[in-house]
Amino acid sequence: MEENAVLQMRNIHKSFPGVKALSGVDFTLRKGEIHALMGENGAGKSTLIKVLTGVYTKDEGHIYLDGHEKEVAIRSPQEAQKLGISPVYQEITLCPNLSVAENMYIGRTPGAMQNWRKMNKDADRLLKSLDIPAKATQQLSTCSIAVQQMIAIARAVDTDCKVLILDEPTSSLDEQEVEKLFKLMRDLRERGVGIIFVTHFLDQVYEVCDRITVMRDGCLVGEYEIKDLPRVQLVSKMLGKELDDLSDIHGEYKSYEKKEGELPVFEVEKLHSNAGIKPFNFHIDKGEVNGFTGLLGSGRSECVRAIFGADHVVGGTVKKNGKTVKITKPIDAMRQGIGYLPEDRKRDGIIGDLSVRDNIILAQQVLRGFLKPYSRAEADKIADEYIKLLNIKTASADTPIKSLSGGNQQKVILARWLLTHPEYLILDEPTRGIDVGTKVDIQKLVLKLASEGMSVTFISSEMDEMLRTCSRLIVMRDRRVVGELTGSDLNQTSIMSTIAGGDK
Repeated sequence: MEENAVLQMRNIHKSFPGVKALSGVDFTLRKGEIHALMGENGAGKSTLIKVLTGVYTKDEGHIYLDGHEKEVAIRSPQEAQKLGISPVYQEITLCPNLSVAENMYIGRTPGAMQNWRKMNKDADRLLKSLDIPAKATQQLSTCSIAVQQMIAIARAVDTDCKVLILDEPTSSLDEQEVEKLFKLMRDLRERGVGIIFVTHFLDQVYEVCDRITVMRDGCLVGEYEIKDLPRVQLVSKMLGKELDDLSDIHGEYKSYEKKEGELPVFEVEKLHSNAGIKPFNFHIDKGEVNGFTGLLGSGRSECVRAIFGADHVVGGTVKKNGKTVKITKPIDAMRQGIGYLPEDRKRDGIIGDLSVRDNIILAQQVLRGFLKPYSRAEADKIADEYIKLLNIKTASADTPIKSLSGGNQQKVILARWLLTHPEYLILDEPTRGIDVGTKVDIQKLVLKLASEGMSVTFISSEMDEMLRTCSRLIVMRDRRVVGELTGSDLNQTSIMSTIAGGDK
């Protein structure tokens, strides 16, 4: 056994019906290190973590803690917790209606938390020691998402946590919040806590991690010191092939040739909603890929939600091919040929308990009417076609969508809208929280659809992704449009100066 190891997993196997999720995986975490667990969606990262936290029972293999030669059996999350293994997930599992202290001690304090004064005092002491900007008595819902993440971590640390698992903790945070979280992670590393960090943000891996373990297709690719693995090599190992230069993926597809006198497919004038965006003008041509860009909270998503009728529109006009149309709710937009992949796929996109098949046919079934249901044979044929078209990794069309990896869930929602054959497709953060390979697949699909005449609005927090994909960017700040960039102005410097300085 490695002397400084707080955790060793050896030869871990796990299978599900029709799927070999883990094949002989090894993983070692040392005391006082931040260790990135990397791989594409479906690589086996989540399964390995669920084996470690007792959500799944391994088929084969051994788990050792604290360098001991006697292996441990982890049959439930409660057993994992007792052994000092604490996960903090992307979706925060705390109670927003309770106080910070109640969230930190709920389920751990005997009786009905009778000694409130002591509980609040202990909570404040812990929050202060970890430099978390929150008070024990304040309601959790008044804290930012970043602070809620830190409180979940504080709860884990206070249970004598030896192994802290952070699963995509930064996907909903802005840069300042990420930096606060990283400070907390570094503090815990100094205290000897071993941290497993799962993320799709490569920059963050190289900013805060000590070592990297790479997985692919349920197998271990390798374990590397951060200094020994350049980013290009990391991506190459995740994909299992040499990475082509992605700076220009436009070359693979011929741009749609706009006909003379052709009107914009959709245009809006002085559109605004009850979500607080200022009245804005917008248009998109046939076969164009454009996008809204700006800092987190700038109003990007609110603009497209207004176009789709997902938020209540309080003013402005919408035209399709030059003729005014009325869009007050999503079904109106769908009937006008608009598809919309929302920013939060778990809340607004997937219906977790339904099958992949039912999630794919959902939008088209709404348009067709529920009095004209698809037959099982029709639905199966459609689902199989789109599973193959988008290379969706699923055991079958019957699999509940919640069982799929994030990237494959996203592909199912894409399939849902492609089935409606939209003239205009809005994709809001379509690559958030998914792996590099699937990101490239989605970017290429967008350009292919545009080359065939579909209009696409693409929104991403990753600026380089926007620059690779879009031919025109609408820049936003403080919930208003402050500029529009095309041609030689499509670069990071122009975007940042427009955001900072106003109109360009």
